[in-house]
This record gives sequence, structure tokens and C-alpha cells, in this order.
Amino acid sequence: MELLRKLSERGLIYQMTAEEKLSELFDGPTMSFYIGFDATAGSLHLGHLVPLMIARHLQNEGHKPIIVVGGGTALIGDPSCRSAERSFESKETVSTWADSISVQLEHFLDFRSQENGAILLNNYSWLSKMNYLDFLRDVGRHFRVNRMLAAESVKLRLETGMSFLEFSYSLLQAYDFLHLFRDHDCVLQVGGSDQWGNIVAGIDLIRRSEGAETWGFTCPLVTTTSGEKMSKSQAGGAIWLDPSMTTPYEYYQFWINVDDKDAIYFLKLYTFIPMDEIEELSLLEGAEIRRVKERLALEATTLTHGREEALRAEKASRALFSGNGDHEDVPSLEIPAARLSNGISCLDLFVETGLCPSRGEVRRLAKQGGLYIEDKRVSDPVDNLDPENTPESILLRAGKKRYCKVIFK
Repeated sequence: MELLRKLSERGLIYQMTAEEKLSELFDGPTMSFYIGFDATAGSLHLGHLVPLMIARHLQNEGHKPIIVVGGGTALIGDPSCRSAERSFESKETVSTWADSISVQLEHFLDFRSQENGAILLNNYSWLSKMNYLDFLRDVGRHFRVNRMLAAESVKLRLETGMSFLEFSYSLLQAYDFLHLFRDHDCVLQVGGSDQWGNIVAGIDLIRRSEGAETWGFTCPLVTTTSGEKMSKSQAGGAIWLDPSMTTPYEYYQFWINVDDKDAIYFLKLYTFIPMDEIEELSLLEGAEIRRVKERLALEATTLTHGREEALRAEKASRALFSGNGDHEDVPSLEIPAARLSNGISCLDLFVETGLCPSRGEVRRLAKQGGLYIEDKRVSDPVDNLDPENTPESILLRAGKKRYCKVIFK
């Protein structure tokens, strides 16, 4: 039970269908397993990273990952953990998102190995070819409505209402598992704990349709000490894996600013640092916990954006918070110098740089003493910058940890 134990001690396992059998699969010869990600945005976020970490652990032990981008199921919408139906997106939009996600996935897994290289698939390629009558006869007949109604994802929505479109989602995901079993000898599905019902539905479909046994397990939906989902940042926005949506510096800062109580937990989940080394880091206390979070930020950012970008983010962070180094790698925004002469206010700057989501937030922070240009507190953000005394570049700060350099050109 070596691999199962390793995953468990890192907090990566929440539910499983058969512990002894899973242990045999993990420690046995190469097996194929799959993880799916619906294309509901142009990027994956931190909520998707835990199952990707599991896939990497399994591949490192010789098993073969099948990653399914849900270009087909995203057109339906998974009702799990949702209080309302997802908004509809066009096929073209979902296809574009699926392509973007496919590129990101190549950073996390080995797709080139001859022995257990990962396979990347889009379920639109087979779901779009299905005949509705054939699907009902070949797949739908194996499902019992009373069992589907008992699923948590359905029960939570019965009072507010659920469309037949969403109600049918679990059938499509179950069929994905059946398709992969038939075409790729896939015997295991891995997903977040909100996917347990869909995973079990796929296992049951394969048993009824093929008379074969398959398995599944889930990882926890990770939350911080404060109860916040890891798919959200402290400010309420998603932490994306795409560098154009969350820069490597912002990604690094997210990790460096996690609660001290979460740092060791996240080292186990989001890095490949050996457990004995993590145990040593867990002994650090007080100000030394900063070292734990710096290691977490560096390793997590390296995994997603590469070592070079991680080191640049580390350099920028130390320049701002430790006084070591310069501001070269701090996030920046170029603004035409002519706007200084025309009049540009702090309200404009803090919104345009993205440090504040709205002018109202700028005013609120100013009242609380949380706005700075260089080391000078901004008391009245409505005032325009002085074009005669404003240097070519200025450093803005909102709150204690959000920075942006503005360069006038």
C-alpha cells in the first residue's frame, strides 16, 4: 500500500471505492486512469490543481494518465455544487477554452514518454457524434431515475429547479468513463469530492454494460483555515494557471501570503517536496515560518510557470517586502506621459493598474490609509498627479501586499 499511503499522508485522498483493490492497482503494473476538466473558462485555476498533482504522482510511479478536456460536457454544465444553472456559451467559445486548457496541461504531465506518456483527449470528439436514440437505448436504460434523484448534486437543486439538460450531465460523464474503458483500457477515474456521484455512475454503467469492474477515488475540495475555497483568492477572484490571467508574480504572491497555519498543509498538496523535508519545515515557528511560505511559493510557482519565472517573482517579492534587490520584476503598466499633462488622478491609476476593482474601492482604501504612491500615503485620491514633479516611474501600493509600477512613456 506504498503509493496509497503516500497520497493519503499528503492529504490527497478523500473517498475511494475499494481501498485494497486500489492499493493493488497503484503498486502493480502500469494502469490507465483518467481525470476530466470541463472547459468552462479559458484557464484552469487552483481548484483544478489538486487532481493534477495526483495525476503527476501516479505518473511518476509508472501509471498512464488520460486527461479529458470537457469540450462536450461543458456545453451541458455540471450541476455539482451549484445553486443555479451555468450560463450558456457558444460552441466556438467552449472550443477556444478547451484549446487553451489543453496547452496548460502540458506543463504538468509528461506527454512524450513511450511507456506511460499522458494522453490528452476532448470528449466533444465522441459525444458530438452520438445519436440521441442510440444513447437512450444503450446508455440511458442502465440508469434509474430514483437513484439519480438521490444524488447530492440533484437534491440540492430540487427546490430551486433543475433543467433536464443538467439532470442528464451525469449520464454523459458516466459514458466518458465507459468510452475510455473500451478504447483505452481505463480502469480508474479520479476527481474532486464533488464528482463522487458522477464517478460512481460511470463505474455502475461499466459494470452493467460490460460486466467489468472499475474503480474511483476523489481528492478533497481544498479550503483554507478560514474556510475559503482554494479556487478563490483573498480578494474573491480566481487564481488562474494561465499567466495572462494571473501573472507569475501574482501567483507567487498568493502563496507567500497564505495563512501561516496553511503553509505546511499546502506544501503537502501543491509541491513534490519529500515528506521528511516537510516534517523538518513544520518545526519552524514564529518569524521563521516565512521560510516555509517562501519555499511553498517558489516550488508552486515553478510547477506552474517554470523555474525562471518563479525566481523572477521571488526577486520582485524580496525587493518589495525585504528590501533586497530592485523593482525590475514588479508588475508594471505603461501609460502615455501625455496623460500627466492632461490630468490623471489616483482614482484612475489604481483602477487602471487593477490594484482596485472600482473607484469606490479606491476611495474606501484611501479613507483607511491603505493607498500609497512610493512611500507617501494618498489621502485624497481625486487629486491629479503633479506633471512637473512626477518621475518617469512610480510604485503604487494598495493595502499591505498589492503593488504595481506605473511607467510614463
